[in-house]
Amino acid sequence: MSQLLQTIEKETGANPTVAIIWMHGLGADANDFVPMLHELDLSGLPAIRFIFPNADTMPVTINGGYVMRAWYDIVNTDLGRQEDEAGLRASQAKVEALIAREKARGIPADRIILAGFSQGCAMTLQTGMRQPEKLAGMMCLSGYVPIAAKAAAEHTPQSLATPIFMVHGQMDPVIPIARATQSRDLLKQLGYSVEWHDYYMQHSLCQEEVVHISAWLKRVLIG
Repeated sequence: MSQLLQTIEKETGANPTVAIIWMHGLGADANDFVPMLHELDLSGLPAIRFIFPNADTMPVTINGGYVMRAWYDIVNTDLGRQEDEAGLRASQAKVEALIAREKARGIPADRIILAGFSQGCAMTLQTGMRQPEKLAGMMCLSGYVPIAAKAAAEHTPQSLATPIFMVHGQMDPVIPIARATQSRDLLKQLGYSVEWHDYYMQHSLCQEEVVHISAWLKRVLIG
């Protein structure tokens, strides 16, 4: 078993009964979304353990082989071509190890949310669609379904019960919104329940999105 990824953990109360594993984007790190905890409206929610993992470092082809934190290599600006399937699957195993640790700490799968931005969003879908149990949700920010044809073939029946929150910037120059809407449409065709929003922004976050995330968390965690 490979070593667990380094993580930053923040708990909103004693004895958390929910875990949210939140993955950063390419070249960022575990600190990236920690400040979001002060932005979200978590009132009325049970105690949550937020887990922010650090991706391993690797040379990234599209950035001239520069070594940075990445969940998988990006070989081509056209994200659907020459995808790093081996890297995706290796990182999936590492995310699954974090899920297993939360279950060992007493939080069941259906109280665990996978979340991520950009590459972290791709990892959320890569991992969440293949889970043998329903998760509490997949929160997909400014990303897409990687190795889409294989995801369609490999998704589990149990994962279809996991609600998906998916958002994107209308002017995203990094991951064009067309790639995200293709992913959304694929997920819906497969039978997933997808809540979709797009915003007048680039490859980033906005205040309206924070409001929508807060509302979605309450919906999936309280009902």
